[in-house]
Amino acid sequence: MTNPIHLDVNPSQANAPQVTPVRQQSTVSGPSFAETLAKTQQIRFSNHAQKRLETRNISLSDDGISRLSKAVDKAQDRGGRESLVLVDDLAFIVNVKERLIVTAIDSQNRGEGVFTRIDSVVFADPSDSASAGVGSTLKSA
Repeated sequence: MTNPIHLDVNPSQANAPQVTPVRQQSTVSGPSFAETLAKTQQIRFSNHAQKRLETRNISLSDDGISRLSKAVDKAQDRGGRESLVLVDDLAFIVNVKERLIVTAIDSQNRGEGVFTRIDSVVFADPSDSASAGVGSTLKSA
């Protein structure tokens, strides 16, 4: 951003203007706009993760999403970049910086159970409510 420039011309030095930059000072204290915005951003789901949730019939309640979001906050606070977030019997691979859920895995579709290219694991805190907030419903064959 460019600071405004004021020209002060002294009558005795009409040919030599003085350039004085003016700095604007912020009168608001507390967190910056960027910090506030970052804290209010919710998590997003990639197309791949949305398809996995749908095909595996995994549903997340508002409480489950809140727990997932808080776990992403914890990963971010500790410097995580690519995290495995565990919410009850579900696992989510998360790009922490982008707050993007890359994929979702339930206990029936976890393959070999090996996760690579992650730098952290976060257990979501238990829900305060009686319901767990997440659920997986198996489709009958």
